[in-house]
Amino acid sequence: MNWYQDSLIDEGVIISSRIRLARNLKKYPFPIKINNEQAKVMIEEAKGSIINDRTVLSNQFRFYQSESLSQIEKLSLLENHCISPEFINGNMNRGLLLKNDESISIMLNEEDHVRIQTISPGDNIDMAWDLADKTDNLIEEILEYAFDQDLGYLTSCPTNTGTGLRASYMVHIPMLEKSEQLTAIVQSIGKFGMTVRGIHGEGTQPLGSIYQISNQMTMGKSETEIIEVLKNVTVQVIERENIIRESTIAQQKEELQDQVYRAYGILAHCRKISCNEALSLLSQLRFGYITGLLELDKPKTNIYQMMMNIQPGHIQMKAGKNLSGAERDRLRADYIRGAL
Repeated sequence: MNWYQDSLIDEGVIISSRIRLARNLKKYPFPIKINNEQAKVMIEEAKGSIINDRTVLSNQFRFYQSESLSQIEKLSLLENHCISPEFINGNMNRGLLLKNDESISIMLNEEDHVRIQTISPGDNIDMAWDLADKTDNLIEEILEYAFDQDLGYLTSCPTNTGTGLRASYMVHIPMLEKSEQLTAIVQSIGKFGMTVRGIHGEGTQPLGSIYQISNQMTMGKSETEIIEVLKNVTVQVIERENIIRESTIAQQKEELQDQVYRAYGILAHCRKISCNEALSLLSQLRFGYITGLLELDKPKTNIYQMMMNIQPGHIQMKAGKNLSGAERDRLRADYIRGAL
């Protein structure tokens, strides 16, 4: 079962917990300076540190060479949070190690030589950190990282130098998004070295009221300290979301209930629907189920997984070909009706 199929995904504000570690290998130039031949050798070495005879874990990984992936496949992997927007762009040799359940993905020769990412469903940041730490140790048993006693792990971007750790929660905060408080909250958590980003991280936009809360700096604190600050900040964000939810439901229950039932009605009967409209309506559906405003049986597929499956890469992967916008809109509607 993949992490996004877990029932925890649809049980609260937190959709998933993520850890990302940035590492570079000592004997190679950083990706901005590495040439194609060096990149090929580096990728093979990094791949070999995971896919080898040392552990049973190696049988659980698949390896993908970036140039062998189609744009549709890359887009689908991005929508699943297995790769970054940066991985898709550029002509450099890149590789991807992906665990069968997609809980671990390791990008090779992206912004850094090695980008380890682990994802756990719901509020499980400690589980994600334990998994990332163990994966990191496996690689470091064979390969030597670029490390400085004073600065820590050396990375392409100075903001990642130190622990190289980005910890984040993916959260669904529709009421905060609608209120005028989100901007103030972003400014407030910035004082603790935290930030709010779009659904795919830095430089991306939120979709379906889904955001990422993560640390900005990786130097000056230990991994445990960074994660603890993230936990504390996220608790406060969740409290604000829940306070607004309870207050709004108490004052406008009938209006909110009408909105979520209308969203369900459109999704259950539409014949064409754009990605943005569908994400917005599915966001309302998730809100309706969690708050109890929508008194209908939940679909077998959790709402967040539906949000992933209706995006352009997934729709085209399922069709097995490039599709026009109108074709995607029709297939998207077909999928949603079937899922509901």
